[in-house]
This record gives sequence, structure tokens and C-alpha cells, in this order.
Amino acid sequence: MTTSASPTLTKAQMWLIEIALAVGGFGIGTGEFATMGLMPGIAEGLGVTEPQVGHVISSYALGVVVGAPLLAVFGARLFRRHLLIGLMGFYTLANIASALAPTYESLLAFRFIAGLPHGTYFGVAALVVASLAPPSDRGKAVSRVMIGLTLAVLIGNPLATWLGQSISWRYAFVLVSAVSMLTVILIVIYLPLDRQQPRNRPAAELKAFHRPQVWLALMIGATGFAGVFCVFSYLAPTLLYVTEVDKGWIPIAMATFGAGGFLGNIFGGWLFDKFQFKAVGGALLWSLAVYLVFPSATGELWSILMMTFLVGTVAAVSPPLQTHLMDVAVGAQTLAAASHHAAFNTANAIGPMLGGLAISAGFGWSSTGYVGATTAVAGLVFFALALRMERRSAVVA
Repeated sequence: MTTSASPTLTKAQMWLIEIALAVGGFGIGTGEFATMGLMPGIAEGLGVTEPQVGHVISSYALGVVVGAPLLAVFGARLFRRHLLIGLMGFYTLANIASALAPTYESLLAFRFIAGLPHGTYFGVAALVVASLAPPSDRGKAVSRVMIGLTLAVLIGNPLATWLGQSISWRYAFVLVSAVSMLTVILIVIYLPLDRQQPRNRPAAELKAFHRPQVWLALMIGATGFAGVFCVFSYLAPTLLYVTEVDKGWIPIAMATFGAGGFLGNIFGGWLFDKFQFKAVGGALLWSLAVYLVFPSATGELWSILMMTFLVGTVAAVSPPLQTHLMDVAVGAQTLAAASHHAAFNTANAIGPMLGGLAISAGFGWSSTGYVGATTAVAGLVFFALALRMERRSAVVA
């Protein structure tokens, strides 16, 4: 997976490209997770319940699921530089609309629209950096771009939460718009146009996207990562109503989760370069253990902060799964790379939904940990099927 542009770029230029793309990940990640930290404020401001705000999170996730394959298929004919600029420009406008949303229903609609470019941006960004890196360093290259997403949870989301608590939740989306516009500028400056870049026809992307390994990888992401979104989506009310701490601890908890995500993301890239696809199974087993312990830790501040950090480390699943998916999707890499994030946002839709059902059924805010454990088991089942198929293919070869 190389491009003609990579030999002409210096190491410094490659780092600037990675930084530019990571800034976009920071903006998108802040936009995605901001609603979770602002759940109580949005509920109060729009006169709805917190589980209803959970539907706003799911609406964004649904936008990612719908937009990732559609924009990836039709965007495969464009130069990646142009596609990335267009996606971030669209994301800027969608978040301005979210900040101005007058009603709960309009916020639902605008968050769906904002989710449309999410998956394709991350997918194309991953393809760009993977094409620049040597084969032995592709997992780490992808993880470096995804650092923007983890920094969004570490810094962006706490900042957005603080803005929401200090002024209004609407300013969180203003912040996201500003970062998105900055990304457009950085891409224009630092990412060169590679006119030799191979482009694909929509029909070719769809035709190549039929391999069972691709679908199994997507199912791993859609189920195995749902627990992260389940726990994180309801972390703010869990802190308020179970741990019974002041709302000022919510941004700190968000930053703690982000610190875990930052570490997990870096470690996940290293795991793939060392263990390849098996790294995904190890990360899922780790997540199962973390989710099972989480409910017993919600009563005390020190313990819920520790477990929040460990839940964040489950981000280690993402870089190896993203890189594996690009490897098994020969001929449909744009669609597959974007669909990885559609799968993760299917998890973002499933997690809050299942968590909300458990909470509404009377199992309590802490039950999100057990819901997460259930989804982790589902992810492990799909991983086992994919690993078995991979081993059979290796024997035949």
C-alpha cells in the first residue's frame, strides 16, 4: 500500500501530515464525545431526560454508519487531499448548525448530519499515513493519527464539558467548528496533492467488499467496542447519582478516560506490529475484565476514576483492527477503512441504547459495566470466527 508521493517526502513532512490529520481527529473526537460530558446540561437546556440525550449520541453514531460507506464509495474517485478538505469543511458547517439548534428534534437531526463525514475522514486519513509508513511501522503510523481522537477525550472533551458548564453546551460545538476549520487550513498547507494516487470506481469498491474476513472485522468493532460507549455515555450521571460527587469532577473523569485512551491507542499500534491480528483478541479479553469490575467501583471517587482510566485503555482495540481491516480488504481499502469507523459508531449507537434500556429497566447506572461485558463477549465470538478463518486460509495457501 504505497503511493508515488511517499519517496519524495521528508520525515519532517510526514510528521506534519500526521499532525494535520490528527488535529482533524481531535476535532471530530471532541464533537463525538462532547454530548456525553454535557448530558445533564443538554437535558436541562432542552427540557428532556438524560436517556433522551443518549439518543442524540446514537443519532450522531447513526450518521457515521450511514455516511461512511456512502461517502467512501463515491469519494474513492477523488484525490484523497480534496476528499479530506471537503469532509472537514462539511463537518465545520454541521457543528455550527448543532450549536444553533433550537429544539431537541433539530439537535437530533444536526448531530446525524454531523456524523456523516466522520468515518470516511478517519478511513482516508489512515490510508494516507499507512501509505507513507514502512510495512513494519504501519500500525504505529495509524495509531499516531488516531492520537487526535484520544487527545479529544483527554483534552477536548473536558474542555468542551467545562465550556458547557461555564457558559452553555452550545459553545462546545462552536469549539469543534473552530478546530475543524483549522484542520482544513493545515491539510491545504501540509498535505501535497498526489496526482499519481490510484483512484477507484464506486462499483469496484463495492464488488471487492464481499470478503467474509472484512465483515467479521466490522462485526468485531460493532459489538466488541460497544461497552466503551455504554460506560462512557453514562459516566456523568453515574458520577452525580451513584458516586455522588460535585459536577466539577465530570471534566476530570473525562480527562482520566482520555488518558487511558491515549495510552491504549499507542499500545494498540505496538501490539499490531508485534502480534498482528491476535492483538485484537488480547485487547477484547482485557476489556471484558475491565467491564466486569467497573460496577463494583462506582461507589467511591478514587475507584471509579481508576476504572474510568482502565475503560479508556480499551482503545487498544482500534489501531490493530483498523490496520487488519485494510489488509484484508484488497481492492476496497477506502470503503473498508471508512467502514471501520462506521462499525465503531454502530457500537456507539448500540452501547448507549443498551445502557439506557438497562438503566430504564431499573438496573441502575452502574449496570453499564455488565452491559459492556456482554458486548465484549460478542466481539470475542466474532474474533474467534475470524481467527479460525485466517488460520484456514494460511493452511490452504
